[in-house]
Amino acid sequence: MNDLETRAAVARPGALRRAAPALLGYAAVRALGLVVLALWSEARGKGAYTLLTARWDSLWYTRVAELGYGYEVRLPNGDVHSNLAFFPLLPWLERLAAAVSPLSYADGGFVVSLLASLAAAWGIFAVADHLHGRRAGVCAVLLWAVLPVGIVQSMAYSESLFTALAAWALYAVLTGRWVTAGLLAGLAGLTRPVGLAVVAAVWAAGVAAFLRERSGSSFVGDGSAVPAGGARGDGHAGPPSGAPRTSAPDGAPPSSHAPGVRLRRVAGMLLAPLGAAGYVLWVGDRTGGGPLGYLDVQAGWRNGFDGGYAFARFVAGRFTSFPSALAGAALVVGVALVVWLHVLCVRRGQPLPLLVYAGTVTALALCASSYFGSKPRLLMPAFPLLLPLAVALARARTHLLAAWLGTVAAASAAYGAFWLNGSGPP
Repeated sequence: MNDLETRAAVARPGALRRAAPALLGYAAVRALGLVVLALWSEARGKGAYTLLTARWDSLWYTRVAELGYGYEVRLPNGDVHSNLAFFPLLPWLERLAAAVSPLSYADGGFVVSLLASLAAAWGIFAVADHLHGRRAGVCAVLLWAVLPVGIVQSMAYSESLFTALAAWALYAVLTGRWVTAGLLAGLAGLTRPVGLAVVAAVWAAGVAAFLRERSGSSFVGDGSAVPAGGARGDGHAGPPSGAPRTSAPDGAPPSSHAPGVRLRRVAGMLLAPLGAAGYVLWVGDRTGGGPLGYLDVQAGWRNGFDGGYAFARFVAGRFTSFPSALAGAALVVGVALVVWLHVLCVRRGQPLPLLVYAGTVTALALCASSYFGSKPRLLMPAFPLLLPLAVALARARTHLLAAWLGTVAAASAAYGAFWLNGSGPP
């Protein structure tokens, strides 16, 4: 199947009907979060919509959309906060929305975020459904929706847009649509610095596919053999709940050695890094810093990659007094949970591109010396970590699953409202 056929297949009505329970559940969770935020903010004399569209990073994005690049703030300590740190795809879409409608740039960012969050939910469902079946796909989407920081999915931030592009790029890799994967990876690279994770996933899958062909290995029974509607031969949708499909180690379906297949794979791999590389090189040229100029811009924000040293010091500092020690313990448990989930993904044989993607997102989030309050938000795109939990939940009885998810959704909505009404940025 070529890439044009893939786009038609993704858009077919049957695919949307198959994903409908996941999308409806996701929309319900997000609606609950917005309602709770509105009530909480009203009680505190704040505007919920302002919190979602006109504070913190969202202001920087709208300034880029309105005025372009070149704006910076010089702080008394000498730090320089430049809007060159913010990648351009979201501001471009905000500008487009404002150009074709009466929406403001901030309104456009909110609309883009809402639509992108639904696209992300659909992409997460597609990946999980492809690997583990429809019920696990629904569970994966709902788990992503009820993350404690899930309210960010409704903000005029770039996380939802990035996750949508990453999820569909990974799905394209898993199903052997290399050109589509490369294009989506390139767009992801124009969205956030962590677009590197999507590029790494595409390249890891591509290299593994070439090595597999070179060694003459043969793999059968991959997920792409499931009929277009997702039905198994016994008439049930997807594979048995929780049973991963057997596939090549790179997660892509076995491909022929035809030159056309290889050519599309090479094209996808070459397209994947163009977005991130293009923006980074443009920033370097604009600042006069050369290829490393973007790192200088990030240094002005005190962002960098130190292997987790600064974060470890921050966590250790929580244990110097009480009750901050409780926060420190929670951070340790949270990091341990993330690492355990990735190890579990490896042990369960998750496809290589998903492991590389989630591992890179996790490493960049935990090992960066950026604002520590943003760590949970930076981890949010690492949705493959949720797949083992989704598989486990898919085995639960429906009424127990609904009760548990409803309780967690309510807690997530309350935490999100509390978080956004705080003093610091998410």
